[in-house]
Amino acid sequence: MPETRDRPAFYALSPGGWRDYWSLLHPPYTLWHLSYVVIGAALAPRIRVGWLLETLAAFLLAMGLAAHALDELNGRPLRTRIPDRVLRAIAMVGLASAIGLGIHGAFEVSPWLWAFIVTGAFLVVAYNLELCGGVIHSDLWFALAWGAFPVLTAYFAQTGTIRIEAVLAAAACAAISGGQRALSTPVRRLRRSVREVHGELVLDDGSTEPLDATSIRAAPETALRWFSVAMLLLALALLVARLV
Repeated sequence: MPETRDRPAFYALSPGGWRDYWSLLHPPYTLWHLSYVVIGAALAPRIRVGWLLETLAAFLLAMGLAAHALDELNGRPLRTRIPDRVLRAIAMVGLASAIGLGIHGAFEVSPWLWAFIVTGAFLVVAYNLELCGGVIHSDLWFALAWGAFPVLTAYFAQTGTIRIEAVLAAAACAAISGGQRALSTPVRRLRRSVREVHGELVLDDGSTEPLDATSIRAAPETALRWFSVAMLLLALALLVARLV
């Protein structure tokens, strides 16, 4: 699909119909952050596949669906034509279903999973609706909520405890998510808020190169594409190594 300037994200399709739901899902980023769930589970001494699948489903529902639906309700950053009532339904059903899966885990794994359930529900709502004056909608909170939290939750769902290796992996994934945010924030601004860019680069030999929005965002968006593939492959490699 050719690159166009008016798309609000590199993965977004032209608005209308099923394409809006594809865009709403943020496919590369959703898979990227679901990879953290797999990484967290792969650190456990023994992987219980059933709990891994349930944890993945919970994060897909809460993060991939509910969080993104709330984000779209809050200002329509992806410019979809999905009605508000449908977005609200997606958010409520997604979050409620994720909480239901978490409650099942709390009964079967450990009652301490309630802490993860409450924290996750709060982060989904507070971050995407920019509650508390937008304090939680920051680079740091993004790194913690979308990077560290999935790792710790997946590890705890497997083991019923938190060990140093899980904390270190969570810190690593938080740092990766911080880098993701540093790359994606200026790209989103270029795509969604900047009307025009004019300028040029003057090289040492006196030649010039035009500078526009497309050239500015090319490198960070390419990096984001590669990283989204790399994290998925890394998670799959760890999973295969542990299961095989």
